Amino acid sequence: MSELLDVLQELINQAEAGSSCALCVVVGTKGSTPQAPGAALLLRADCSTLGTLGGGCVEEEVKKRAYGALTRRQSALYDFVLDHDYGWDDGLICGGKMSIAVMPITPQVDLDPFREALQESREHKPAFVPVVVEHEGKTLQYRLHLEAPPTLLIAGAGHVGQALAKLAVALDFHVMVFDDRAEYASLERFPPEVQLVIDDIPRGLKSHPIDSNCYVVIVTRGHSHDHQALEAVIRSAASYIGLIGSKRKTKMIFKDIRDTGVSQELIDRVRTPVGLPIGAITVPEIAVSICAELIQYRRRATPRLVEGPLKKSELESRS
Repeated sequence: MSELLDVLQELINQAEAGSSCALCVVVGTKGSTPQAPGAALLLRADCSTLGTLGGGCVEEEVKKRAYGALTRRQSALYDFVLDHDYGWDDGLICGGKMSIAVMPITPQVDLDPFREALQESREHKPAFVPVVVEHEGKTLQYRLHLEAPPTLLIAGAGHVGQALAKLAVALDFHVMVFDDRAEYASLERFPPEVQLVIDDIPRGLKSHPIDSNCYVVIVTRGHSHDHQALEAVIRSAASYIGLIGSKRKTKMIFKDIRDTGVSQELIDRVRTPVGLPIGAITVPEIAVSICAELIQYRRRATPRLVEGPLKKSELESRS
């Protein structure tokens, strides 16, 4: 998703600078394809690009056609069958089909929908931009959704929390780290994108509004802190809760929490030991195993990033 944000920001930059460009978006697929709907590429007037539609000869063909559309100032919808006609020179013979919308963007285009969508996405809210093309005498309208990045709450700013935060930022998570030690939750130890909360860990977690787009990973410095952090979030709406530690430690924590009246159903949803079982030993390896599980959980279902072509009634009801 961060790549799409970069594409849209560059679209705005080009138009504001008085240059034209073409937004190319995969709006439909069938069968095996190198990219899913929502993949986007920006073609600048000098033929340089940002983003990708999957690479290979199909992308090169789209760039050629998009440049023609940009020159003519005409939008278009192109269909590609990924067989020998397009795959002979690079092995891209997937057997699927791709529909790619090309929308020229000139300095005269209203950029407000793009600006507003970017702002909403950066505030971690769902957003979309319109993609409108002419095809076979009809105006087709699509919505390209900007996936709201999940918020990852990391309880503990120690070595594992630090390594996990660095990886998660690169994976397009909005990362917050909670710790009561200012020397650990310091700007020198974390990327600038990470939000640091220096406070009593359970109090800090309870003060944050946790919804279904939140993930929690508990990696504090000890048993009692892990217990308190888990108690602070286990009744929340968090989509994912992970707890580091041995089976013996987590068994003790679960018993104590169960004794406070927490249901077994809530306890069962806690992932522990957190992370995929890849044999991780070092701190960076542990962070990789945790991030791998976060990705696996996040991608249980492919998000629907493109809607359309929309009917008039759909446009009116969702405007």
